[in-house]
Amino acid sequence: MIRIFNHYVQRSALQGMLFDLCLVLLVAMTAVAFQANSLAQAFPLAGTQVVSCAAGVFFISSASGLYESKATASLGRSVVRAILVLLAALPLTYAIFSFLPAAFTNPQTVQYSTMAGVAALVLRRAYLAHSAATASGRTRILIFGVGTAALAVAETLRKRDPNAHIVGFVPGPNEGEPAVPAADILSMRGTLPELVYELGVDEIVVALTERRAGSMPLRQLLDCKVSGIKVYDLATHFEKTLGQIRLDYLNASWLIFGDGFNQGAWRTAVKRVFDIFSATMLILASAPVMLLAAIFIKLESAGPALYHQQRVGLNGRCFSITKFRSMRTDAEKDGKPRWAAANDDRVTRVGHIIRRLRIDELPQLFNVLRGDMSLVGPRPERPYFVEQLTQDIPFYALRHSVKPGVTGWAQVRYAYGATVEDSQEKLQYDLYYVKNHALFLDLVVLIETVGVVLTGRGAR
Repeated sequence: MIRIFNHYVQRSALQGMLFDLCLVLLVAMTAVAFQANSLAQAFPLAGTQVVSCAAGVFFISSASGLYESKATASLGRSVVRAILVLLAALPLTYAIFSFLPAAFTNPQTVQYSTMAGVAALVLRRAYLAHSAATASGRTRILIFGVGTAALAVAETLRKRDPNAHIVGFVPGPNEGEPAVPAADILSMRGTLPELVYELGVDEIVVALTERRAGSMPLRQLLDCKVSGIKVYDLATHFEKTLGQIRLDYLNASWLIFGDGFNQGAWRTAVKRVFDIFSATMLILASAPVMLLAAIFIKLESAGPALYHQQRVGLNGRCFSITKFRSMRTDAEKDGKPRWAAANDDRVTRVGHIIRRLRIDELPQLFNVLRGDMSLVGPRPERPYFVEQLTQDIPFYALRHSVKPGVTGWAQVRYAYGATVEDSQEKLQYDLYYVKNHALFLDLVVLIETVGVVLTGRGAR
């Protein structure tokens, strides 16, 4: 894993994205150069088309999750994703190169050549997602600990990082009954640095269930670190591997003395400019969709097309959120707030459609322009639920240190939550966003949001 603007990205995914982006540029430029009879003339004549094609294919591939690297991902799922990418990328490529200058006497050659290159690239990427990682490209990880925490670390690595190779577990001096398989426990014949050197370890994850005085060989861990071995504690491991801050292995000192949680005037100003520009563009682009949604809502049932509701925003301040009405007007006739449930009978027929496609969220773009919300941030909750969740879940109030968002890291990483347990799971992603948010992470969330909307994942 590497860190870009505080956000952790798998090295293999980033390398794949950059390689594919360069490959699309090369394929398109080669096809154009053959028609222009000169590489020097190719880019001035068709540079706009070449760059647009590469950017479009990159965006579609990223939004579809084609670069997601999970050891548990199925071959069928990757094939479906590849087909969806081709269904979007090939027509886009054809359309972009339809606007070649008149100097190109045979634009169809450029179109079909580039489409063939894009198809080969996408199919190659789907294949590579399931090809075995080379031994030289894998990260050799030693887990220091043998208890339940060490077992949790091993499970996350095996599920989420196919390039991770666990060389074994080293028991701490004060640990009790091991929770990991006995065959994976390594015997210490010397010092920890000697063992690390012998096994060719790249990373150490300190996953001790018992951390009293004497439990950690601090000097030996420091020797490993100064020799170039990466050493991570539990909270940092889950942060970089899962993109969340796990509450069950979190302590306040890690939040206080660690990095992150940097708001700052410059970051706030950049985010606000980005929000205003993006929200304006999205409102203009989605205006016909919003008009149709309002008409169909009014035709199906009596009542307003929009509804307003109190939500908790920045620093706990309440504001009125605007959404398209997707439920009956008597959805809470008893006056008691309720979360939406799966197959909720309060949702109208039109409501099912607009909720699945996230069209009901579009009026929140006006909340973004007013400054109550951001384009990306934690989901704003109702005061009734916030009061309950703040009492039940530690650190819940931290999510209110940034503006709530129309979409967010938790929304694209976790399905719709309707219980306290779901809220706790989503909070772990919200805390990651609050700690590490930057414009780069906002762009990642927006790209992943496109994939969520197209698949309808997590809608209720």
